Amino acid sequence: MPVTTFAAPILPGKTEVWKQAVQEMTGSRKSEHEESRRRMGITREIASLQSTPQGDCVVVCLEADDPDAIIARILTSDFPFDRWFSETILKGVHGIGGPGGPPPPNQVFVDWEA
Repeated sequence: MPVTTFAAPILPGKTEVWKQAVQEMTGSRKSEHEESRRRMGITREIASLQSTPQGDCVVVCLEADDPDAIIARILTSDFPFDRWFSETILKGVHGIGGPGGPPPPNQVFVDWEA
């Protein structure tokens, strides 16, 4: 299954908003989150908070049939959870979306597997 990874910088002052949104995704919105990911064809999603001297970022790993298309699909989805995720997390926490659209796919340099 194809995988993509990326780091999404958190806008200044938005780390607690991200943490609260993740609590919702794993709590009160868990079933909506799971349904969204199934509909998007995501088989695995990992999001880790990384603190750096330049600020916080979220390191994401997505496993899906077309992982590089996932962000664009979420940004244009009409499903209520996807709209919430897009507005709260992608746009609100990371500044992803709007007129610039989703970021371009990463360029993989090393992909080793035993």
